[in-house]
Amino acid sequence: MAEIIVVTSGKGGVGKTTTSASLACGLARHGKKVAVIDFDVGLRNLDLIMGCERRVVYDFVNVIQGEASLKQAMIKDKRFDTLYVLAASQTRDKDALTKEGVEKVLKDLADDGFEYIVCDSPAGIEKGAFLAMYFADQAVVVVNPEVSSVRDSDRILGLLASKTKRAENGERVAEFLLLTRYSPARVETGEMLSIGDVEEVLGLKTIGVIPESGDVLNASNKGEPVILDLESPAGQAYDDAVARLMGETRPMRFTQAEKKGFFSKLFGG
Repeated sequence: MAEIIVVTSGKGGVGKTTTSASLACGLARHGKKVAVIDFDVGLRNLDLIMGCERRVVYDFVNVIQGEASLKQAMIKDKRFDTLYVLAASQTRDKDALTKEGVEKVLKDLADDGFEYIVCDSPAGIEKGAFLAMYFADQAVVVVNPEVSSVRDSDRILGLLASKTKRAENGERVAEFLLLTRYSPARVETGEMLSIGDVEEVLGLKTIGVIPESGDVLNASNKGEPVILDLESPAGQAYDDAVARLMGETRPMRFTQAEKKGFFSKLFGG
C-alpha cells in the first residue's frame, strides 16, 4: 500500500514545494520508491526545484484527461532510481483536475509499487488544494512562525479534519507540523513565534524545524532540493524531518540561538 502524504499550508510562499521536493528526495535516499506530484495547475514550480523542467513533455492534466499515459508523463529523477516527478500543467485551468482522475492516478501509482506518493498542494483552499489533501494518509503542514501563517494553517487543519476521504470514513489524517524559516535569535527578541507557541495554537507535533537560510534559495535556483546539501543546516534539518516521518527518533536541531562567547561580546562579533 502506498502512503499518500500531502504537503499543505494556508498561505503561499512558506516553502511547500521546497518541502515536497526535499521529502521526496529524502525518502528515495532511504531506498523507497517515491512519486512526487505537483497539484498547482497553472503555476507549476516543482519541476524547477527538482531540476527537470526541460524534460516535461506530458503533465498531470494530460494523464487525467487521457491524452497521455502515466508512464509517459512520469519523469525519472537523475539522482535516484526510485524517484519520479509528475509535473502540473502550466496552461490549463484548475478545474481540469477531477476527483475521479486524481483517484485513478494515485491507485495506478500504488499498483505500480510506489511506497510513498508526495502531493505538493497549492496554497489556500481552492480545488487543487482540496484534491491534493482528499486522499491523504498523512499531512505535513508547512508554517512560517508568524501569526498570519499560523492562522491560515488553522483553517487547513479544519479541512483535513472534515473534507478528506479519511474524515468521511470516521478516521483522521495523521498531521505533522513543519516550521520553515525559523530564526531562534528572532524568537528570543519576540519578533517570531516560538515552536511551542505554534504547537499550542495548532495542536500539532513538530516533525521538523528548518532554519532560515540562503542555502534554500540557492539550491532551488540550481534545481537541487536543499536536502541533498548535507553541509547545509537546512539540508540537515530536512534530513531529520524525513527520518522522523519514517518513525525514527532524532533530537531537534537548530532551535537554539547561538550563545556569543566572551571575545565576541567584547569585540562586537
